[in-house]
Amino acid sequence: MSCESIFTVTGQPDPDRAGRVSELERLGFTWADMDGEAYWIDQIVTLRKETYCELKEAAASLWRVLDKTVRYIHGNHHIYSLIGIPPILWAMLDECPLPEEGLISRYARFDFAIAHDGSIKLLELNADTPTGYVEASIATPWMCAQAGIYSPNEQMKTLVAEAWGVERPDTAACIAYGEHKEDSGTIEALVRHSGLDIRLVDCLDLWVDEGILKDGQGREIQRMFALYPKEWMSVDDGGDALAYAIETGRLQLFNSPHSILLQSKGLLAAMWGMFELGLLFDEIEREAINNYMLPTYNKPVFSGQYVSKSMFGREGGSVKLYDPAGQLEIEDQDGYDTSVLFPTVYQHRAEMARVETAAGEFHILTGMFVINGTPCGLLGRAGGLITGNSSHFIAMGVK
Repeated sequence: MSCESIFTVTGQPDPDRAGRVSELERLGFTWADMDGEAYWIDQIVTLRKETYCELKEAAASLWRVLDKTVRYIHGNHHIYSLIGIPPILWAMLDECPLPEEGLISRYARFDFAIAHDGSIKLLELNADTPTGYVEASIATPWMCAQAGIYSPNEQMKTLVAEAWGVERPDTAACIAYGEHKEDSGTIEALVRHSGLDIRLVDCLDLWVDEGILKDGQGREIQRMFALYPKEWMSVDDGGDALAYAIETGRLQLFNSPHSILLQSKGLLAAMWGMFELGLLFDEIEREAINNYMLPTYNKPVFSGQYVSKSMFGREGGSVKLYDPAGQLEIEDQDGYDTSVLFPTVYQHRAEMARVETAAGEFHILTGMFVINGTPCGLLGRAGGLITGNSSHFIAMGVK
């Protein structure tokens, strides 16, 4: 690894890992160890202040450009089809009013590939159901404070409180609440940081009665935050009834229904196509796209190395990497392959820096949360060429 890398790994794991895992559990991070494996690496990756400042500005610029793109394609069913939006959701997207500028999603996370020289490229945006919130908002500031390293993540809790103070959900839901540690812990932390009195429920206990969403006790739900991918309404039993409850205004869902337009990786292809054609974007926006985005298409047009992935793939599922000769090099074996359900997108490969940790050498994926429209928190993931379910969490700070 080059000594000039913008990344530095600091500290060594504490010999008393069990004690530190217990402390993190008390704070709300209950999956530092999962299934007998260490998910959390007890070290910190720092990046240079100049790189962090550029990353934050890149996130703000791309957020504005993506927001503009969604408003441009809103209501265009031809583009909905191209970017993989299930037809069962089209009426919901057309009937529900678009949120105000910059706030289509109030809870999102960019994933960036950053090379050793500090070059930044956007891989994708999870604008619908991002996890990693507990790791970023609770575990990362805790670790950085102990090491005397600056963490920009401190404001995440305040921004969640501001966002939910506007949306005011009465219910928060995830699938397998109380059993799935990560999703359950995520909604519990969000509710705690919101400062509101919110019921927590299992999505599998919900049902729709004549257009009204109810929980397992039969109580009506009017405003709900859900870690439930909206594209699954097209394949889940009752998904059409849930979409109907939303499009008729009986249920307000957060993130907003339109976050699925931001979520689709097909939107990046549509945006890149408009960039190449000289449409929609002004000179400053074009500069941001040119600097921080990767050429992305809905067909494999590359002559060199590229990546293919489902427009609604998550946790590395469906990702395939092709080498400079265009031959398959590696594919994800752990995540669920959603390319059997949704179209595929093709993206030029980006370089991700590798870091040497006490647990081994890994590629580092840099997440940047955008909460209430503000880029605000770093999430470090250490893994292989594909950052999937088997990757590790490593705290990230700024030096």
